[in-house]
Amino acid sequence: MEDRHRQSAPELKAQIEAERAGRPFLVYRDGDGAQAIVAIEAGASELWVGRGGSADLRLEWDEEVSALHAQIEVVRDECTLVDDGLSRNGSFVNEERVHGRRRLRDGDAIRFGRTVVAFRRPGEGAPEATVVATDLPAAATVSPAQRRVLLALCRPFKEGTSFATPPTNQEIGAELHLSVDAVKTHMRALFEKLEVGDLPQNQKRAALVERAFQSGIVSRAEL
Repeated sequence: MEDRHRQSAPELKAQIEAERAGRPFLVYRDGDGAQAIVAIEAGASELWVGRGGSADLRLEWDEEVSALHAQIEVVRDECTLVDDGLSRNGSFVNEERVHGRRRLRDGDAIRFGRTVVAFRRPGEGAPEATVVATDLPAAATVSPAQRRVLLALCRPFKEGTSFATPPTNQEIGAELHLSVDAVKTHMRALFEKLEVGDLPQNQKRAALVERAFQSGIVSRAEL
């Protein structure tokens, strides 16, 4: 049976496009299991989370979420979760309950009721970015040789710049002293294992970089 929480190719593409926009954003699954992305626009000062109609991020399907549950304060690109006891069941960041205020960092998993919302801040350079409800069991099967290729592929993105481009097979081969055919073989395996094989050819390499950081196979600290 297909996993309703597995991130599809269109969902991955939408998340990559949100990251390229350069603004902080939230990504979560709605009541029907579909991915939803909410961008925090420039100039925004706050975003209210709750089940009621006045909430900016409305989680109406989750009965454990209060009508107005919590607030996200925005100062430029800095976002802070505020929960001063307004909600009955509390708010959690990486499963730690927030009492008062908690600055959000790229990759934080925020839980309101039963709903988990991932906070993304492109360019912050967190070593591991958490994607909500994404299943990557194949990541554990990446071989040491494939991981070396993946590290070389991700190296230009060490600083998290949106202007970086993935290296070619020839460039990876030169760095690792591998033939181009060997690099191609590893890349084909990585496309399948990290589930980007269905994307258009011109998007696969950037998507693979994104997946590598999201899954934790590669951290910027080791590049």
